[in-house]
Amino acid sequence: MTRSKPADRPTREEAEAAVRTLLRWAGDDPDREGLVDTPARVVRSYEEFFSGYDINPVDFLGRTFSETEGYDEIIVLRDIQIESHCEHHMVPIVGKAHVGYLPKNRVVGISKIARLVDAYAKRLQIQEKLTAQIANTMQDVLDPRGVAVVIEASHECMTTRGVHKPGAGMVTSRMLGAFRDDPATRREFLTMIETGK
Repeated sequence: MTRSKPADRPTREEAEAAVRTLLRWAGDDPDREGLVDTPARVVRSYEEFFSGYDINPVDFLGRTFSETEGYDEIIVLRDIQIESHCEHHMVPIVGKAHVGYLPKNRVVGISKIARLVDAYAKRLQIQEKLTAQIANTMQDVLDPRGVAVVIEASHECMTTRGVHKPGAGMVTSRMLGAFRDDPATRREFLTMIETGK
């Protein structure tokens, strides 16, 4: 899950030089006052944007709790803010994720679900893969009776370039276990994520 850092990974200085090259390619002067610190700023931004490569998402689900008084209904964390980047154009994907699961005997802290979402979002992505990664990891690690993930997002590769369709949004879902097999369970989850709208 965690990206192995190749021996030939560029240094910070090499990354900043690459940004200077792109500034020149765009037709500007990287030595002018407004751009002189831009390469360093861009590299720092990329460290934050793509910090998910240095995280093992499974680690967030390692600690669970069994003192639930027999709770066995759907648990949903909705409206988790997502900030990712399109792997085809390296422009933002912004939206929200709704994550639900049906526990067997154990539950996980809700902040861990949000961290799991971030760990995958902070990588170059397509929304379909992001949706599947979140659901599959929860299913594999927590072994619940089912997992449901819905992501709604806007893609700047489509809204600010190319076809220029601002306002267009994409919705993806991944239903596993009871959420895939039982239409009533799926409907209950979908109703729960609509409640706050």
